[in-house]
Amino acid sequence: MSGDDDVTESGVSVVRGMKAAYALAWQACPSMLFLQLVMAVIGGMAPVATAWLTKVALDELTAAHPRTGALGWMAAGIGALGIAMATTSAVTTYAQGRARRAIGLLSQDRLFGAVNRMNGLARLEEPRFHDRLRLAQQSAEHAPDQLVHMGLSALQGTLAIAGFLGTLVAINPIMAGAALAAAAPAMIAHLTLSRRRAGLMWRTSPGMRRKIFYQMLLTDLQAAKEVRLFGLGSFLHGRMLTELRAANNAEDRLERSVVRVQVFLAALGALLAAGGLLWAVHAAAARTISIGDVSVFIGALAGVQSGLSALVQGIAMGHQSALVFHHYLTVVGIRDDLAGPSQPRERAPLAHSIELRDVWFRYGEDAPWVLRGLNLTIPHGTSLAVVGLNGAGKSTLVKLLCRFYDPQRGAVLWDGVDIRDVPVAQLRQRIGAVFQDYMDYDLTAAENIGLGDLEAIDDPDRVRAAAERAGVHETVERLPAGYQTMLSRLFHAGDEEDDKEEAARTTGVHLSGGQWQRLALARGLMRQGRDLMILDEPSSGLDAVAEAAVHDRLRELRAGSTSVLISHRLSAVRRADRIVVVQDGQILESGDHASLIASPDGVYAQLFRSQAEGYQEDPAPSAGSAGPLPGESETAPTTVSAG
Repeated sequence: MSGDDDVTESGVSVVRGMKAAYALAWQACPSMLFLQLVMAVIGGMAPVATAWLTKVALDELTAAHPRTGALGWMAAGIGALGIAMATTSAVTTYAQGRARRAIGLLSQDRLFGAVNRMNGLARLEEPRFHDRLRLAQQSAEHAPDQLVHMGLSALQGTLAIAGFLGTLVAINPIMAGAALAAAAPAMIAHLTLSRRRAGLMWRTSPGMRRKIFYQMLLTDLQAAKEVRLFGLGSFLHGRMLTELRAANNAEDRLERSVVRVQVFLAALGALLAAGGLLWAVHAAAARTISIGDVSVFIGALAGVQSGLSALVQGIAMGHQSALVFHHYLTVVGIRDDLAGPSQPRERAPLAHSIELRDVWFRYGEDAPWVLRGLNLTIPHGTSLAVVGLNGAGKSTLVKLLCRFYDPQRGAVLWDGVDIRDVPVAQLRQRIGAVFQDYMDYDLTAAENIGLGDLEAIDDPDRVRAAAERAGVHETVERLPAGYQTMLSRLFHAGDEEDDKEEAARTTGVHLSGGQWQRLALARGLMRQGRDLMILDEPSSGLDAVAEAAVHDRLRELRAGSTSVLISHRLSAVRRADRIVVVQDGQILESGDHASLIASPDGVYAQLFRSQAEGYQEDPAPSAGSAGPLPGESETAPTTVSAG
C-alpha cells in the first residue's frame, strides 16, 4: 500500500482499534461484554483441567491397585468440565449475538451522525471520501464485533496455551520451545497477509463502487427509460462484470498466496506433532514417563499448537479488522468542513441587506475560479433575479448564500454580519429554497411536502396550505390515498397483512416530472416568513401555462420579502425589482428589466431578443409551399437557455 495506505499502516494499530471497539462494546452492551469475558476465562481453563484430570485417571487405571472411588470422582469431574465447555460455547454464542447487534446499532449511529455533522458539501464531492465512507460502513457492521471477539478469544487462547505450555515444560522443555518457535513464522505470515487483505480492500474500493453504480443503473426506474430505449443494458452489464472480475482476480491472487502459506504452516505443525509423538512413544516404552504423561503430553502439544495457531490467526484477523476499522474511526472523528464560529452570534431577522463582498470561489485548489471578486447587494424586502449562461456561477452563488461552501476570499454578510460567525443550522433555518436538482423522496405526498419544515411535518393544515400555494393540492387530493399516498414503487405504506384492497391503495404511485416539481415547490414554500427565499429554476419542468401560473403565484408570495430567483426564461424574471447578469463569475450587468432592455448591445437585451424571436410569427409561406400539418400551430416557440 502507498499514499493513504501508508497513513493507514502507521496511524492505526490493533491496540488502538481494540480500544475503540471495546469502548463501543462497553457503551452498547456492558452486561454481554462481561458475560463473554467470564465465558472466555472458563473456556480457556476448562480444557487444561480436563487434560490433567484425564492424565490422573489414566495413571490411576494403570496403577497396581486403582482406587474406584477416586476414579468415580475423576470421571464426574471430566463430565462436569465437558458440560461447562458445552454450556460456555452456547452462552458465548448468545452473548456474541446480543453484543454484535448492540455494537452495530451504536457504530452505525455514530458513523452517520458524523456524516450528518458535515455541514458543507465539499467532502461529498471527493471520490476518495466515498471510498473511505464505503469501507467505514462495512467496518462499522463487522469490525468492532470482530475486534471484541478477537480480544476475548486471545484471552481464552492465552489461558489455554499457558496451561498446556506449563504441562509441556514439565514433561519435555525442548518440545515446549519448539512449539513456541513454530509460532513465529506463522505470526509473521498471517500479519503480512492481513496487511495485504486490508490494502486490497482499499485498492478495489473504487471499482466496487463503480460496480454498485452500474447495478443501480440496471435496476433504477428513472434510468430504465434510457437504458431500454438506447439498448444500454448489455453495455452496463458488461461494465459491472468487468469491475467485479477485476476485484475477483485481485482477490484470487491473494488467496493463492494464502494457500501457499497455509500449506507450509500445516506441514510445519504436522512435523512438530509427529516428532512429539515419536518421542512420547519411545519415552513411554523406556518407562521414563507414564501412560498418563503420554496422554497429557499429546493433548498439551495439540493444545499448544492449535491454541497458538488460533491466537496467531486471531491477532492477524484483528490486525486486518483494525486496519479497515481505521476508515470508520477516521470518518467518525472527521472535522466539519465548515469551520464553526469561535464566538457564535445570534441571527436576528434580516433588516437591511444581504451582501456578497469581493467573493472569490473555486471548487478545488487546482480548479478554475468560478466566482471572481463578485460584489452583490440584496436589499431586504426586494426580489433579485440572476441570469447568465451555463457555467456563469449562478448555482455557486446560491450554494454560498446557503453556506454549503465558504468563499476562499471575501465574505457573505447578513446585515453586516459574516455568516461564518453564525451557527450553520441557525442560518439555514432562515432560508427557504427550491433547488433545480430537487429530490423525489420515496415517502408519502404529505411527507414529501412536510420535509420542508420538520416542525410542521405532522401539521396537515400547513402541508395543505403549501400544496395550494404551489398549485399541487388538487393533484395530491386525486391520488388513491390523498396526502397519505406513497410516492414510490419501491415501498408501500401498508402492512403485509393488509387486505388486497388496502394493499392496492397503499402500493404507491408515480408522478410526472412537472408534478414532482410542484411538490418540491410546495416543500420550499413550507418555510414562510424566513429571511430569504431562493428559487433556482422553480418551473423548469412545467409547461408554458403551468409555468406562467406558478410565477404569477410566486410573485404574490415574494411581494415584500427578500428573494433570489434564477431562471433561464427571461419572461419569468422581468418583474423582479433587480436583475443581474452573471458572466465569468462576475456581475456584468445590473438593473431592472426596462433599464437593461434599453441597452441594445447588452447581454441581457441580446438574450431577451433571442428568446422573443422564437415567439414571433414566421414570414408568410411562399406560393406552393405546404402549410402546417394538422394539429400544428402556425408559430412554434423556441427557448434559448440563459441558465
